[in-house]
Amino acid sequence: MFRRSKQESAPEPAVAKVGGKGRPTPTRKEAEAAAKARAKGAPRTRKEQATAQRSTRSESSKTVRQAMRDGDERYYPARDKGPERRFVRDFVDSRFSLIELVIPLLLVTMILGYSGNASLARVGNTLLLGTVVVVVMDLFLLRMRLKKAFAPRFPGKSTKGLTYYAVTRAMQMKFMRLPKSQVRIGQQLPDDYR
Repeated sequence: MFRRSKQESAPEPAVAKVGGKGRPTPTRKEAEAAAKARAKGAPRTRKEQATAQRSTRSESSKTVRQAMRDGDERYYPARDKGPERRFVRDFVDSRFSLIELVIPLLLVTMILGYSGNASLARVGNTLLLGTVVVVVMDLFLLRMRLKKAFAPRFPGKSTKGLTYYAVTRAMQMKFMRLPKSQVRIGQQLPDDYR
């Protein structure tokens, strides 16, 4: 009665589960190895996170600095991107400006002022006042010439912010400017910057 029959019924074929994950379940050994690998790569403490962020920032800034030296505009900061900014950089770099001499002249006036000699201090003060007057006149001329050269190349474009950009670039000595200068002093600028 409770015995098996002599004829074994054939096993039913395995039906694939609908909506399954499509891969076998990993063994415990494989799962632990994968968990260790994930834990090893991610920083766990605040100090490790700060170190990872610092190294990422360092790599990013190295890329940007190298691009600014090479002239690769894809990696420039937003303040330096665009044809208008490139024109302003070229315009400032193609002319000699007395503004570039501000830092060395300020250093000379500081040395003369602290020399202890009253006549040298007066010379230093006069030199400082003369430098300020020349710089203000040069900035005014730079602004007027920039607007005059900008209008035919970019008709209908606003010049908002370009004067400040030109002044900050002009106040740096030529070898310290970033992005690096792409033109020489006195070089004729192209008419099309698009």
